[in-house]
Amino acid sequence: MKIGIDSYCYHRLFGEVYDMQEKPEKNATVDEFLDYAKYLDVDGVSLETCFLPSLDDAYLKDLGAKLKAYNFDTVFAWGHPNGLERGLNPEAFAEMKKLIPKTRLLGTDVMRITGSAFDWRHENHRDHIARLIPMYKEATKIAEDNGVKLAAENHIDFTSDEMLEMIEAVDSPNFGINFDTGNFLRLLDDPVAGMEKLAPYVFSTHLKDLKMHPTAKPTDWYFFCGVPVGMGLVDNDKLAELLSKAGYKGFLAVEIDCPAPEWMNMEKEAIAVSVYNLKKIGKKYA
Repeated sequence: MKIGIDSYCYHRLFGEVYDMQEKPEKNATVDEFLDYAKYLDVDGVSLETCFLPSLDDAYLKDLGAKLKAYNFDTVFAWGHPNGLERGLNPEAFAEMKKLIPKTRLLGTDVMRITGSAFDWRHENHRDHIARLIPMYKEATKIAEDNGVKLAAENHIDFTSDEMLEMIEAVDSPNFGINFDTGNFLRLLDDPVAGMEKLAPYVFSTHLKDLKMHPTAKPTDWYFFCGVPVGMGLVDNDKLAELLSKAGYKGFLAVEIDCPAPEWMNMEKEAIAVSVYNLKKIGKKYA
C-alpha cells in the first residue's frame, strides 16, 4: 500500500504556529516540503491549499509538473481551518467550487474538502447536515463534469454515521471521504468501527496517531495530541487492512497536527518515524 505525507505536518514551519510552539527561524517553502517527502521516498503528498503561495493556474501547472517529476500521487486539500463553517459560509463555498477544476492541474483527481470544524461539534448536527447536503450535491456535479472526486473529511465535526449519511444522500461515485483516523477518535468514535462502514467510500486518508495530552483539558481539541504513527492509540494497522480489503487505491498520508510535548517542534523527526512505521504496514497489504 502506498505511503504519503500531508503538508499540514509542516504547519508550524509554514508559519501557522500554535500557542505552545516555537516560531521557526525561517518559514519553510512548499518546495522544501516536497524535497523532504522525496528524501523520505514516499509515494504521495496531500497539499493543503492554505499553504500554497498561489492558486493561479500558472503556479498550479508548474507545481503539477514538479509532482509528476517526483512521481508523486497527490491530493488537493481544501478546507483548513473551518471549511464551509457547517454550511454557513457562502464565500468559502464559492471558493471551493472554483477550485474543483483546478485539481486536475496538479495531475490528480482527488480534492479534499471540509464542511465544518471542531468549534461547532456540540451544535445541532441535524441543521449542519441539512445545509451541507445540497452544497455537496451542487459541488459534486462540478466534480463529475471535471473528472474529480471530492473527499469530505471528518474534521473533528461529524461521526462516522453522520459522514455515511451525507455520502449516501449525495449518492455519487464522485463523493466520498478523506478518512482522518485521529479525528474520529477525538469525537470518541472508534476509527476501526468507522472504517468498517466507510472503507468503500474512502478516496484519501490522514493517518494520525494520538495519545492523551498530559496537561490539556478534555474540552481542548488537542486533548488527544499527535505522536508518530505506531506510537499512539490508533490501530492504523487494522485500518490499513480494512482499506486493503475494500480495494483502496490511494495512499496512506501521515498527518500530525498538535504534537505531544515530547515531539514539540520536531516535525521532520516525527514525520520520518511515521513514514518508517507506515511503510512496514504498507508492505503487509501490498
